[in-house]
Amino acid sequence: MRRNIVHEGSSRLKYEIRGIVGIAMMLQKMGVNITWENIGDPIQKGEKLPEWIKQIITKLATKDAPYGYVETQGVLAAREFLATEINKRGGYHCAAEDILFFNGLGDAVAKIFGYLKREARVIGPSPAYSTHSSAEAAHSGYEHLTYELDPDHRWMPDLEDLENKIKYNDSIAGILIINPDNPTGAVYPRSLLEKIVSLARQYDLFMICDEIYANIVYNGAQTAQLSEVIGDVPGIALRGISKEYPWPGARCGWIEIFNQDKPEFKQYIRSLINAKMLEVCSTSLPQYSIPLVMGDPRYPDHLNSRRVCFEKRANEAFEIFSTVKGIKVVKPQGAFYMSILFDENVLNRDQYLHIRNSEVRTFIRNLIQQVETDKQFVYYLLAATGICVVPLTGFCCNKKGFRITLLETDDEKRRWTYETIAESIRSYLNSAGEQRPAAIEHTETKQFEKLLI
Repeated sequence: MRRNIVHEGSSRLKYEIRGIVGIAMMLQKMGVNITWENIGDPIQKGEKLPEWIKQIITKLATKDAPYGYVETQGVLAAREFLATEINKRGGYHCAAEDILFFNGLGDAVAKIFGYLKREARVIGPSPAYSTHSSAEAAHSGYEHLTYELDPDHRWMPDLEDLENKIKYNDSIAGILIINPDNPTGAVYPRSLLEKIVSLARQYDLFMICDEIYANIVYNGAQTAQLSEVIGDVPGIALRGISKEYPWPGARCGWIEIFNQDKPEFKQYIRSLINAKMLEVCSTSLPQYSIPLVMGDPRYPDHLNSRRVCFEKRANEAFEIFSTVKGIKVVKPQGAFYMSILFDENVLNRDQYLHIRNSEVRTFIRNLIQQVETDKQFVYYLLAATGICVVPLTGFCCNKKGFRITLLETDDEKRRWTYETIAESIRSYLNSAGEQRPAAIEHTETKQFEKLLI
């Protein structure tokens, strides 16, 4: 074309969580039975939306209003309800005008970063949730800026690392936190959140806090919402119903905006509202359901039963993986993920898992050329067992490991999955001294190339 039409940040749009699906689908065609441990969809893993919630949604679907447009910022009754709930926590006093709905938090994240001035950077955690890190990197055209989460301290943010990076990089305009965290399952205590907000205040930054898992906290963890600790610092909290009802297919999320009276921040928020105005509004039916579902007296018990469930699964996973040498695991306290970290220097290029299917073996042995060593393990695990996990280096992270979920509802299958991964780690780490498989034939390479076309 006579002009280059590609955005400078297009190469930064990476989402390993779904990227690995393409590889798994190819293996599925070769006869591998896939166990999907890559994505946080409770419905896909067998969780059922409670019947009483379904009844509310079904009744709404018989009415006329949910089929029409709503206000750009969202259904007023839903925004008023959410503002009231925020105010019950104490801290920042919220109004309906401080709530803005999106078609899921993916839509919100794209606009939050997409409408920032390109030179204004937001520093986020590493490991990072891919939607945030990719969107921030794409908006700037550079690698996402990160601060370290420390696995030796329950994956808590390294505040010294965070402050040093803020102090010596004046392009940083905001701090991103994810609480509870994806992919680590960490939950930040109130005192830590207050320290991070204090850094934002000291360096005149704004805060973004992804709180999509705010009501999935367990194993004795105590935390706070951004609204409770934000004080006079400009901030945005991201919430939604996808992980909570759970109704991920609704694509319904919102942001809570704090201290938008500050001139530059107010103008920035106005740009987000105007961007949504160009779309008219977000999907209406799930918005109408929020006061009815979250305001129902059965909702607290619904949330508590899920906390109990995920705590049990987190403890089960920790029990199984904590016996494996060569890895580090931290017991999750929130969300429904666990990150498994390989010890330093235990991975090398000579390691492998036995793959019975020769076609699959050829495919994988070609695929692992020049990939990160944790991704090499993930590919071998996928080919040898059919279990699809996500490499930790896919989360904007230099640490080697992978993420699993706590979502499988079939108790027997879930335990089989964890135990199979654990045994695969043992076999893989002990394989380096064994006889390596024969070198890849040129004809096999040609077959592999055909598969990718």
